[in-house]
Amino acid sequence: MTFSPEHFLMELRGRVAVITLNRPERKNPLTFDSYAELRDTFRAVDREGPARAVVISGAADNFCSGGDVHEIIGPLLEMDGVGLLEFTRMTGDLVKAMRSCPLPVIAAVDGVCAGAGAAIAMAADLRVGTARSRTAFLFARVGLAGCDMGACALLPRLIGQGRATELLLTGRSMGGEEASETGFFNRLVEPRQLLETSLEWAGQLAAGPNFAHAVTKNQLNLEWDMPLDEAIESEAQAQAICMQTNDFRRAYEAFVRREKPEFMGD
Repeated sequence: MTFSPEHFLMELRGRVAVITLNRPERKNPLTFDSYAELRDTFRAVDREGPARAVVISGAADNFCSGGDVHEIIGPLLEMDGVGLLEFTRMTGDLVKAMRSCPLPVIAAVDGVCAGAGAAIAMAADLRVGTARSRTAFLFARVGLAGCDMGACALLPRLIGQGRATELLLTGRSMGGEEASETGFFNRLVEPRQLLETSLEWAGQLAAGPNFAHAVTKNQLNLEWDMPLDEAIESEAQAQAICMQTNDFRRAYEAFVRREKPEFMGD
């Protein structure tokens, strides 16, 4: 996994790829180019590469303020319907790329997490936040529908239909404590511990059976609209595949030896 992105920072810490949105002077907004580069980065992540998990965060105590008002919203007003649809499909493709990424993705959320930034956090597999964070799906506040980047599909699954409806219709901010209580955040930590906690958790996942983790992510996506019988059959087939991996054998042999297994992803 070798990338040299132009529009954000990316580094490998052990087996964790760390993506940092890095426009701190404007609370890390996105541009047309950074949307596309993030999408392409998540599409290119390979389970066979050195990274086994991803942490996405923002610079200088903020996660992401959404689409840049001057570099995105202004130009959108000059586009025709075809151009607008190309843009909304591209932003949705970023969410799809994150969801289909074979590696666990953790969002480390501090400060402002708004609009597209909230959608990116939502699309991650896990979220670590701070009490001072403010998450807002603020599309309604700029005259747009809340159905943006999969929010009407994903957010109710995270926090429930009623809470999601309120946030998407009002565009109000959700503080860190509320985000934790509703289940949007999996963990709530002090700001100084945010990146450390996220990296530690990602490292634990990275040390696990990454082939099996990829299967789990895929099944979570597949089973959203499956009847129970179909879901159980799909899981039976997926688990039977995992039982044929060397990682499964390694885990058994390590258990016999009373050792911790070392998973290799094969």
